[in-house]
Amino acid sequence: MISPDRHLQIGSLVFEGLDQIDLTGPFEVLARIPNATYRIYGKTLEGVRDLRGLKLAADALIGDAPQLDVLHVPGGYGQEALMEDEEVLSWVKKQAASAECVFSVCTGALICGAAGLLKGRRATTHWTAFELLPIFGAIPVNERVVEDGNMVFAAGVTSGIDGALRVAAKLRGDEVAQSIQLYMQYAPEPPFNSGTPETAPARVLGNVKKAAQAITEQRRKTAERVAAKL
Repeated sequence: MISPDRHLQIGSLVFEGLDQIDLTGPFEVLARIPNATYRIYGKTLEGVRDLRGLKLAADALIGDAPQLDVLHVPGGYGQEALMEDEEVLSWVKKQAASAECVFSVCTGALICGAAGLLKGRRATTHWTAFELLPIFGAIPVNERVVEDGNMVFAAGVTSGIDGALRVAAKLRGDEVAQSIQLYMQYAPEPPFNSGTPETAPARVLGNVKKAAQAITEQRRKTAERVAAKL
C-alpha cells in the first residue's frame, strides 16, 4: 500500500483493435482511485476503433506521458501489431522499469512479453492465448488474476475488473477497493456457467475454439517470431 498522501499517475494504453472492455472495465476502477490522475495514452490523438468498432481516443501521446505509477496494458486482436512496434514496446519497457505496478488484461500480457517483461514471472492471459506465455519465459497460472511482484495479470476481458480492484487494493488498501466495488455494484451473477473452458458445454467450447482458430494460430507465429529476437 502506498501512502494516501502521495499523488499517483495512472495510465492506460489505447490502440487500434483493442478489446474495449479490457480498457473500459478497468477504467471504471482505476479512474476512481483517490488522489490519482488517470489518463489514456496512445500513438495518435486520432480516434481508434476497438475490434467491434467502438471509437476511442487517447488523452495524450505516449511520448508525452510522465513516469507512471501504474501502467495498464489492455489486449485484443490489435495486440498483434504492437508486439513488433518498437516505439510502443520501448515505451512499455521504460514505464515498467520504474512503475509501482504494471497491469495487463487479456492478451495485453503478450505485449508485455514482447517487451521482455514476462521472463520468470507467474502470469495469465485469455485462455485462447494461455499456452503462448512460456514462449516469453513466463510461468502460466490458470487463475483469473495473478500477481507477481509489481505485476498484475488479468485473464480474459471481464477479468480486468477483478484485476483492477486488486491493483486498487495494492495502491490504496482493501477498504478503498471495496468502496469502489460497492459504488460499481460489482456483484456478478452470470446467467450461465459458461465463462471458462472448464465449465462451458463441450459444443460451445468447440464452436468458440473454431471461431478463434485463425487469430490463435497467428498469435503463436507472432509470439515465436518476437520471442526469438529477445
